[in-house]
Amino acid sequence: MRYAFLVHNEEPAEGDIPAAAIEDMQRAFDAYGRALHEAGVLVGGDILFPQAATTTVTRRTGILQVQDGPFAATKEALAGVFVLDVPDLDAALGWAEKCPAASYATLEVRPVATSSIAGEWTA
Repeated sequence: MRYAFLVHNEEPAEGDIPAAAIEDMQRAFDAYGRALHEAGVLVGGDILFPQAATTTVTRRTGILQVQDGPFAATKEALAGVFVLDVPDLDAALGWAEKCPAASYATLEVRPVATSSIAGEWTA
């Protein structure tokens, strides 16, 4: 079953995090990514640019609206996502606990609904 780890955290301002701390976290994420890959559970993962790089698109009002910036101003922002294919929620939580982001962010662990070519949705 696939699970998405949605990483939410406050966005630091430029220069808020010392370069050495950034390098340490990059090494930790590199090791985490290798461990996920070696275990055969990694489907994909990405770290997102800050909210300032966001463009939102909606037709909720019936008219196409394209806007710069995030949909809503929030204290925490979506900073990244990992998708794993693991047997169950317990396995997903075990990997979430090991994620370096858990030391400074909140990881939302959510089952992923997938679609077959026939259009049938499954969990």
